[in-house]
This record gives sequence, C-alpha cells and structure tokens, in this order.
Amino acid sequence: MSRQNIHFNISERKILLRIFDILSVLAVLQFVGSTFDFDYFTIAKENWYWVFVLVLYLSVFGTIFELYDLQKASKLDTVWTNIVLTSATIVLFYLFTPFFTPFLPDNRLQIVFFFTSILGALFFWRLAYITFIVAPRFNRKVLLVGETSNIKTIIDTFNDSDPNYHIVGFINCEKVKTDKIKYLGLVEYSPREIYQVIKDENISEIVVATYNSENITSEIYTDLITLLEGGFPIKEYTQVYEELTQRVPVQFVGKDFYKYFPFSRSNQNKMYLFFHRFFDLVIAIVGVLAGIIILPLIALGNVMANRGPLFYTQERIGKNGNLFKIIKFRTMIKNAEPNGAAWTEKNDARITLFGKFLRNTRLDEIPQFWNIIRGDMSLIGPRPERPYFVRELSQLLPFYETRHIVKPGLTGWAQVKTRYGASVDDSLLKLQYDLYYIKHRGFFLDINILIKTFSTVIFFRGQ
Repeated sequence: MSRQNIHFNISERKILLRIFDILSVLAVLQFVGSTFDFDYFTIAKENWYWVFVLVLYLSVFGTIFELYDLQKASKLDTVWTNIVLTSATIVLFYLFTPFFTPFLPDNRLQIVFFFTSILGALFFWRLAYITFIVAPRFNRKVLLVGETSNIKTIIDTFNDSDPNYHIVGFINCEKVKTDKIKYLGLVEYSPREIYQVIKDENISEIVVATYNSENITSEIYTDLITLLEGGFPIKEYTQVYEELTQRVPVQFVGKDFYKYFPFSRSNQNKMYLFFHRFFDLVIAIVGVLAGIIILPLIALGNVMANRGPLFYTQERIGKNGNLFKIIKFRTMIKNAEPNGAAWTEKNDARITLFGKFLRNTRLDEIPQFWNIIRGDMSLIGPRPERPYFVRELSQLLPFYETRHIVKPGLTGWAQVKTRYGASVDDSLLKLQYDLYYIKHRGFFLDINILIKTFSTVIFFRGQ
C-alpha cells in the first residue's frame, strides 16, 4: 500500500477558505484595534452581533464575488479583483446597516482602517493559500482503469473541475486492445504493473472508467478486489464526475440508469414544497413591484432602440410537459424567425443593441415574475424550453424529458454554472446541471443558487 499524500477535497478546500477568511479578518481587525487608534470595530461579548453581521456579509458577498470558486481562487490575478470587490461591498453594507453594527465613526480615517484591514487580511491569506495549498504537493494522484472510449472527455473534465485532481496514468482493461492511447501527460501502463505504479507514483486513488463491468479482465478484477479489501480507495468514474463537476454525466449512463437518479426527497416533501412556493410568491411580488418602478425606463429604451412591442410571449414546456406562455421584454428585432425556430447564437444579429443590454443584465426576465405568481414557473428550476427544441433534444440527449418533473425556473443550477446554451453540446452541459439540481434539490442548494445568481448579474453573464 502506498503512503497517502495530504490532499484537500473540493468541499474541504471551500470550508478551509471560508473559515480562514473569517479568522484572518477578525485577527487583523483585533490587531489593528489594539495597535492603532482604531475603535470603530471591537470584538467583545456585548458586541457579539457586530461580529455575526460581519461574518454573514463576508460569507454572502464572498460567494457573490466568487471568492469560493476554486478555479478563480487558485489564480492571484483573478482572485485579487474579487477580494477588492468583496471588501468594498462588505464595508459599504456594514457602515449602513442600522442597529446591528457600530454607529458611523466621526473620524473618516476609521473607515479607511476598517477597509484596509479586511482587504489586507483576505489578500495575504489567499496568497498563502495559492502558495501552499494549491501547490502540486497537495495533488491527488489518480490511476485510471478502464476503456479507451471517451477517455479524453473524462480526463479533460476532471482536470478542468479540480486542478489538484491529477490523473497520472491509465490501465487499459479491454480484452481486445487497439493501439496505445496517445494523450499528453498520460502514461499507459500494463495491467500487471498496477501494484508497482501505485507504489512508484504514490497513487492516492483508482478510478474505474468502463461502460460495462464485464469488459474488465479477471486478472484486473482480482487485483482491484485485493486493493479494495486492503482499504485502497477505488471509485466509479460517474461518481467522481458528479462529485467534481456537480452535474450528472448522462452521456455515460447506460442501462443501469436507475443507479444515477435517486431523486431528492424534497421533490415530494410537502413542507419543502410549501415553503418553496411561499418564497416564490414573496420574491415574485417584490420582483413585479420593482419591475413596475423601472418599467418607464425600459419602455423609453424600447421606444428609442427596439422600435416595436415592449413585451414578447412565447410558448414553453413546463412541469409534466404542460404548455404555457412565457413573458419577456422583447430583445430581438420584429419577426426574428421568419424561417422557423432557430438557436440564439453568440453576437446574434437579431438581438438589438438595447436587447443585448437587457439580456446581459437579465432585466428581460423581469416579466417572468408574473409567470411565477401564476404558477407556471418557480423561482429556481431548469429553464423552460420551446416545444420545437424539446422534441429535437429529446431525440439526441438521454433523459432530457426528465427536466420536466419539476417546475421550470427563472434561475437555476445550470444558469449559474454555465453560460447560455446555443447548441446541442451546450444543451447537454445544461442538462447535466439540471439533473444534478433535481437529484440534490433542497433548501441549501436553492440558497446557493440565489446567491450565485447575483454573481451572474454582477458579472454580466446573461444571455
């Protein structure tokens, strides 16, 4: 058995980032308060709610400005901008939160101390994280055992999802082998070398990637059983895929599909569904009122730049395949589809200049709050698709109709995790995220989606 390296899983690294963000900020504020003439923020029993509000803002705005996106957190040039935005927003909200935070200081220098303390604490801790935790010595070295088909897709997906998850070798388990695989940075080993590879490369985990377990030779099967009995971690690749990417790999699911869809109990939980609908109505009513306030500005922009009807309705498929009319602010030219339904492409010439602004800011979605009030949609769920594309995609993508077992949403897991889809491949990616949501649906995932939706709007990742 090989000596196990220290490795932080994705969830462990996210927890580590959050905990040390909080500890570093509080430690620096305490140090600055005791060393300099800074008394705006003090940590004391009678002021415990000051700390609570600060920690809450740090967690929420850190999520919104993507401080806990591991891809961005591993690069200083990316995370530095997010740290500045997070620190500035925390200070702004903290200064103007009544009752639960200190009174505004008379000396404006106190605000500078407060901002630079938070900024410096986050920056130096994240610099330490990038220097030490993201270093190659914390990589999880993995040996892949399986078939050559789709191996490139699996490796690319794993590497893109977690830079510390490093597949160093591959063992072909096919009985009838073709030419050796050629993949940069990946070494193919003989099945009889499995123990030596684990020892020499200090492998932490084996991932079995095969569509059919019968393809594994008896020799490899015996070796895997022996390793498993000895406590060595062996995982099935769809399990790893879902853990790393937070989406269901439907393109790899075969006849044993039932293993991959133990759908969330929340889909039938009456208490969850009641509160889900309650918050749908509350937020939708607020959204409609906000839409009424800004409606004159949008109407003015429409008259000047869109030159046509303000609203646009379109038939979409909802829960259980029921049809409904979705309402949006019009963003395309009139008669945009003279030859029938067509995918929206990047830099689509049919989208007007003002329409592009509405899409990037997601303001075009505001009328859909009325669909939520009517019960056609929910605040969170898979985006509703047009019947034409549903018929087309259902023939090309496995389990596509499964999206319709829950209400479609104004925002969703696919919307906050990937950009707008304009092809079958994009629809496959979105489907994977949608099925992950249906599978893991619950209060915490819903809150996570809502917070990440703010990131989508702030960073203009609209359609």
